[in-house]
Amino acid sequence: MESGLLGKRYEKDYTEEELEQIFSGITTAVAVPVNVAIKAEHRVLDLSRMTEILRGAKRIVLQDCGCKVDKGNCDTPRDVCLSIDEAADYEQEFDRYDPKEIGLEEALDVLRRSHEAGLVHMAYTMEGDDTPKILCSCCPCCCHTLSGLLRFGIAKHVLKSDLIARTNMDICQGCGVCVERCVFSARMMVDGELVFDAENCFGCGLCVSTCPEGAIRLIEKNGSS
Repeated sequence: MESGLLGKRYEKDYTEEELEQIFSGITTAVAVPVNVAIKAEHRVLDLSRMTEILRGAKRIVLQDCGCKVDKGNCDTPRDVCLSIDEAADYEQEFDRYDPKEIGLEEALDVLRRSHEAGLVHMAYTMEGDDTPKILCSCCPCCCHTLSGLLRFGIAKHVLKSDLIARTNMDICQGCGVCVERCVFSARMMVDGELVFDAENCFGCGLCVSTCPEGAIRLIEKNGSS
């Protein structure tokens, strides 16, 4: 199933060399088996799991998304990047994208606002950390990791998620709202019918919150319900 975003280019784009540099470390990280020490990994998280991470943070810093500031290919919210604890200290010291310390409730509002705008929540976990320290809300046109992964069609080999969307076809009316909402093109309308590609679903939850019939929910990938 082809994605409408695969291969798509934008007015201000990353060069192939820049993307290769970014992907080299990330691809190597996820290519190793589970339980083997890795440098870092990307995960796509739904809103509820991002909330859990924030509730456990001692300090939170909000700043503008550097990708959106530098590229400006869309008008989605820019002040959506959250850093936690040690990463928060670094971002305030770096002081490039207008960082400011915020509380839990404001951080949760940032997540809700970015979720409503159709941005994908992604978390970056560095070596030695038990939980992610950088929480990004990414678009496919500005954010280097997401846009590059989609461009080359290798998201399924790099991104990780414990969740997947399941649709109750007895309730689904085939309106196509979830298709427009899905960044990864896991959903398509074919001859008026919804077609779902499980391999391209990363459990971000964007389809769940906008289904007018409430026909979609997130489940554990290895779960039976």
